[in-house]
Amino acid sequence: MLQDFKDFITRGNVLDLAVGVIIGGAFSKIVTALTKYLLNPFIGLFLGHIDLSSLRFGKFRIGDFLNAVIEFIIIAFVVFLIVKFFQHWQHKKVVTKKPSAEEKYLQEIRDLLKTQKQ
Repeated sequence: MLQDFKDFITRGNVLDLAVGVIIGGAFSKIVTALTKYLLNPFIGLFLGHIDLSSLRFGKFRIGDFLNAVIEFIIIAFVVFLIVKFFQHWQHKKVVTKKPSAEEKYLQEIRDLLKTQKQ
């Protein structure tokens, strides 16, 4: 049982996931600070220095909810950009791959076979 756990925990996907969760938590703190200390004051310039966190509808703290929505949108957009960047990078990596010597020989054989059939 201990060996199974060790095998499970040392798999690449589990380690990648753990790193992603830790970095995601740290990134979440950055986005919270960005929203609280930069975006809210900037939005407040146009809305007359309104702090979104102080908005309430009865006992419901709508401002805190709006802050959470803004943070979610920022995180989702950054994750989208990261995924797009890596997809673009991997696509370029595949496109710039030069054929190996074996592939060149196979292409020549294919071309010779095509000319013989004609």
